[in-house]
Amino acid sequence: GGRNSDLSFNLLGPDLDKLSEYADGVIRRLSSNKGIVDVDTTLSNRKPELQVQIDRPKAAHFGLRVTDIANALHTLVGGDIVGTYKEADDQYDVWLRAEAHDRGTQEALGEVMVRAGTGSRFPLSTNANASEASLVQLANFVKLEEARGPNQIDRFQRQRKVTIVGNLAPGYPLADAVQNVKDVLKEINLPPEYQVIFTGRAKQLVETFQNFLIAFGLAMIFMYMILAAQFEHFVHPVSILLAVPLSLPFALITMIALREPLNIYAIFGLFMLFGIVKKNGILQIDYTNTLRARGLDREEAILQANRTRLRPILMTTMMLVASMIPIALGTGPGSGGRASMAKVIIGGQMLCLLLTLLVTPISYSIFDDWGAGRFFLIRRRANRKGAVSASAAPVSVPVATR
Repeated sequence: GGRNSDLSFNLLGPDLDKLSEYADGVIRRLSSNKGIVDVDTTLSNRKPELQVQIDRPKAAHFGLRVTDIANALHTLVGGDIVGTYKEADDQYDVWLRAEAHDRGTQEALGEVMVRAGTGSRFPLSTNANASEASLVQLANFVKLEEARGPNQIDRFQRQRKVTIVGNLAPGYPLADAVQNVKDVLKEINLPPEYQVIFTGRAKQLVETFQNFLIAFGLAMIFMYMILAAQFEHFVHPVSILLAVPLSLPFALITMIALREPLNIYAIFGLFMLFGIVKKNGILQIDYTNTLRARGLDREEAILQANRTRLRPILMTTMMLVASMIPIALGTGPGSGGRASMAKVIIGGQMLCLLLTLLVTPISYSIFDDWGAGRFFLIRRRANRKGAVSASAAPVSVPVATR
């Protein structure tokens, strides 16, 4: 870890060798994508080490366990604190460790003597059983091999991990890179005990999508509650909010056409767009209800209200678009984020303006009938007419003649 990269994710699993194999496969496939560059892994097997291969049957024959051999080597090579020494006000640790010439080479470690048949931590234990046991040379049941290993073994959630990092080419979206990584992992078909966790900006992107859906749902609920309290009606807010989801596809089409990534600033622009679309619907519905209260029938009130409110809606839209153009074309520090927000508002508002002007009055008329129960009356009348026509229809009865 520790690298400041555009794309980073962790491979988790129990076996470090398998993790290294899977990481090499992922890097090889990601390197073929020109949008992802500088692909590398934090696992570098470059540190020289001496690996101990234990012949377990032979070790068991001498009455030795793996922990006995590991503890003996740990004490002789790495050292252990066996006490403290105090001189005046200073306190020093007392280390037990083999001399440098007895632990510095592979041959020297092979000549290490371990007391057979003991389970003690130190090979030279003084208990009664250990005194009767014989000393065994380590080379009799241990094979020492020179190899290269990782500088450190990282863990995440108590599992071994390998971090894969990479940077993005100019203009390549992070969302496409994340999807490319998921496709590569499907090709490799990782076993169930191995998993992938995105970190850094990729993790923030995934969390942003999830939080956006939650925030969108909560926004719709709270807007409905406020509008229901304002209009003192449970159906009219639905006709206003029906135009809000319709603005989302137009905003996404704008981002695709302008090749803008869906970042946190674009999401801010989406929520501003939702508020503007809702405001237009409030202007239409509120004045329609005012005209109906003055005695106009519904169809005439809808036509007159939309004709009257068209000018302020157009003026507000044009003023908003004109004010967002300098932000969308601006340069300088932080201009990229502000430009994403402005472009979403400009494209989404201009494309969904005509549709919302048509959807709001139509939905108002439909939901007004539904709220008044006219759909059920029309259906009931249709059923009555069908029953009457069926009863009034002439019935031909065949008459038998002799």
